[in-house]
Amino acid sequence: VCFFGGEPNRDHYRRFRLRDADGIDDFKAMAEVVSRRCRRLKSSGEPMPDLILVDGGKGQLSSAHEALEALGLRIPVAALAKRAEEIFMEDRPGSVVLDRGLPALRLLQRLRDEAHRFGLAYHILLRKKDMLRPDAG
Repeated sequence: VCFFGGEPNRDHYRRFRLRDADGIDDFKAMAEVVSRRCRRLKSSGEPMPDLILVDGGKGQLSSAHEALEALGLRIPVAALAKRAEEIFMEDRPGSVVLDRGLPALRLLQRLRDEAHRFGLAYHILLRKKDMLRPDAG
């Protein structure tokens, strides 16, 4: 998902069917999506994001950061871990926990929740298509 000025910018939402991740591998999937999205932006000359927010903790953050480094991009990355709403950043050793009433935390939560909603909708669409296939068991 993409937000601009604190609001969803649905024209810039993109879906990715994972190619490289065998089975369930959160870290590999995160690296693939970040890499494919940013490679596409870079090749088309579109502006890069000001911030990439990933859902998860230190592992997902590290995977996203490594994918950007491999492309030669320097874009700030943060990770929002749902358990305690902790925010992890590459340049900080620990997490940041914002007061629950702060608008900044609410914006990050909106981003994360919108990504969940969009991803789940895509997952449901793929499952429906799979069930409609004549060879589906």
